Amino acid sequence: MAQLQRIAIALSQFQQNQILLTPQQQHYLSRVLRLQKGDRFIAMDGINKWWLAQLEGEEAQILELLSVETELPVSITLMVALPKGNGFDEVVRCCTELGVAYIAPVMSDRTLLNPSPQKLERWQRIASEAAEQSERSFVPTILEPISFNAALSLFVTNHKYICEGRRNYPHLKNYLHNQGEMSIVIATGPEGGWTEKELDNAIQAGFQPVSLGRRILRAVTAPIVALSLVSAASEI
Repeated sequence: MAQLQRIAIALSQFQQNQILLTPQQQHYLSRVLRLQKGDRFIAMDGINKWWLAQLEGEEAQILELLSVETELPVSITLMVALPKGNGFDEVVRCCTELGVAYIAPVMSDRTLLNPSPQKLERWQRIASEAAEQSERSFVPTILEPISFNAALSLFVTNHKYICEGRRNYPHLKNYLHNQGEMSIVIATGPEGGWTEKELDNAIQAGFQPVSLGRRILRAVTAPIVALSLVSAASEI
């Protein structure tokens, strides 16, 4: 099935054994991918189901439900202090490929970006495209941007880490053991790092300060490195 094209389909498009394709999807399948009537592709609902489908003009016929196992054994939530410019686009794209479940964009004391509502739509679209490309079963959820302090109390898990580059904290890898299914929350900071008050607030909220290595990473690089470490440790 790896050679077949994949496309994300909303649940509302399913009618009995057919998929009602949007004009944009029809254009993408027919004009961009150059599929013809009778050609097959994979439809994914973004919440752990794939189907083998056959193009039939404005609709597609569902042929069979497919079994896929592409997700990490752990649920990872990234709290990412929004970087400047369009850097968050790359965070969403790469971290989706690596297996993130949720991404919470947060505004810290040093955050310069004030995202518009259109940004959230753009990020979710990027996540959907990256999930298709990396053959994931799930499309990650991009949460509404909120303040860092408000985000600290959102997630209930015993595995919460905040990455800090300028102190002698234990490396994140020291806390990553193959413990079966669990949820992990990792917070990465903005350009210039967390403020002293933000770090203290995170520790009081149950976050363990950790290092990602001896080098100071960019705000765009840190979440990708953190997620790579969790992904590698969980799939051993």
